[in-house]
Amino acid sequence: MVVGAPKGSEAAISCGQVVRYLTPCVSYVANGGSVPATCCSGIKTLYSLARTTADRQGVCSCIKQAVSGVPYTPYNLNLAAGLPKKCGVNIPYKISPSTDCKSVK
Repeated sequence: MVVGAPKGSEAAISCGQVVRYLTPCVSYVANGGSVPATCCSGIKTLYSLARTTADRQGVCSCIKQAVSGVPYTPYNLNLAAGLPKKCGVNIPYKISPSTDCKSVK
């Protein structure tokens, strides 16, 4: 009989899912204005899916990977960092390219 590793030890959220859920936020982060309802819906869904430390670290890493190579300004970074609060979600880390995802709990 073969026994596999427990599923709880791996992140359950793929980078593809993270990108899909956050794509509606791109126009807001690029241009400001009002936050689309679909953006907040995606953020809330990701928040509810990221139940473990591994999940939260995985989402953080995917966000950092997605924005690497994309030009951004302090204005864009502030808009991105403020998204969770605007959507009524309190995440345990700052959305920023400088966030150390390994320290996310």
